[in-house]
Amino acid sequence: MSTDTVNSTETVQLTNGLSCSVPTNSPLAKLLRTQRTWEGPDAKARLGILRRAKSIAIVGASPNPARSSYFVGTYLQQSSDYRVYFVNPRADTILGEKAYPDLASLPEVPDIVDVFRKASDIPSVIDDALAVGAKTVWVQLGIWNQEAAEYGESKGLTIVMDRCIKIEHARFHGGLHLLGFDTGQITARKTIR
Repeated sequence: MSTDTVNSTETVQLTNGLSCSVPTNSPLAKLLRTQRTWEGPDAKARLGILRRAKSIAIVGASPNPARSSYFVGTYLQQSSDYRVYFVNPRADTILGEKAYPDLASLPEVPDIVDVFRKASDIPSVIDDALAVGAKTVWVQLGIWNQEAAEYGESKGLTIVMDRCIKIEHARFHGGLHLLGFDTGQITARKTIR
């Protein structure tokens, strides 16, 4: 998207390859700026990422049981074989495990860096992941930063964005219930009585 400051218009590249000029402050220009064009790995690739991984670092992990990172950490500890590391510079322990101040302090390079940080923090987390040699950055459900995703991919990272690692793991392993809890039931069929 380029901006013509004299006439206050933007040239917008549409998904069909065409481009057009629209007034910078128009509702259409604002809508087009919010459109998502980046696509991350498909379901089969995400399953492969989860199957190959042995360790996960949760960046932005919280010791507060009301936070989603706490719930995801609990799930990963109890329902998977991953080595789970918690990264939070303000916490000493989370879920009974040592909390690390940053990715560089971990005892190993995590296979997946799972991010619970605001969208504007994602580029710095990607830089940290690159610095330690991590290969995958998984950005949690509800967090989107397309520029960061494109940047990470340009540096050789696999980026998963706006997806919950707990939901994806449970979905692929037969434990996803309507409410997101592990039901222990592998089929969606009703039990015949």
